[in-house]
Amino acid sequence: MRRGGLKGRIIIGVVIAAFALFQYLSRQETNPYTGKKQAISMTVDQEIAMGLASREQMAQQYGGLYPNEEMQALVDEVGRKLVNNSIAQETPYQYEFHLLADNSTINAFALPGGQIFITYALYSQLETEDQLAGVLGHEIGHVLGKHSAERIANSDLWQGLSSAGSSVGNEIGGLIAQGGNGILLKNGRGDELESDDLGVRFMMKAGYNPEEMIKVMAILKAAGGSNRVPEFQSSHPDPDNRVENIRASIEKYRNNN
Repeated sequence: MRRGGLKGRIIIGVVIAAFALFQYLSRQETNPYTGKKQAISMTVDQEIAMGLASREQMAQQYGGLYPNEEMQALVDEVGRKLVNNSIAQETPYQYEFHLLADNSTINAFALPGGQIFITYALYSQLETEDQLAGVLGHEIGHVLGKHSAERIANSDLWQGLSSAGSSVGNEIGGLIAQGGNGILLKNGRGDELESDDLGVRFMMKAGYNPEEMIKVMAILKAAGGSNRVPEFQSSHPDPDNRVENIRASIEKYRNNN
């Protein structure tokens, strides 16, 4: 009976895994803006709707919008300049740029569909408009790279595989989930490096000095301090590794122009 039960669980596990893999493979498409092949689990309209639906909630988590129209106008101006001078203008996304009131959390992030945020804590550390362009260009890269949609599809795959393993035994499901988390972290670091590359490209197209993005990395490194999470535990690559990537991107785009 035990052998029969185990065999039945294995068959169920194989079916669940096969279905999860089929769904993942059927979602594969080539990003028309980056040329990268990736699994995407939502349409462009769904990405935009998700970003708009989450916009107010995310702003409230960071204390709302920063109450300075002049600073917000600069963020808008730099963001629009980056979009209007790059392939970002060819996308259907609705780019909006928001300066958040949080004065203690150094952060910038993008929601699917074009909603982009920077905290006042990070904004106040920036010394030049070019550095602001580096931050916003990086976040535009996340939107154009469809990184959120890709991460959702990848998470769906690993959840399916973990469920398949759990149907055989909880230990197997746990091991698969642990392995999936490690791979998702690596994917996240890849997203950051791709966004840095795109950010450099957008900056140069808009007439900004891409070397200023390297100074942004110094700000982020200083903000992390001695308690910075080791790279192997973080979805973000170490700032020093990002600098190497940024320098390579600058050289690449200068040679291509």
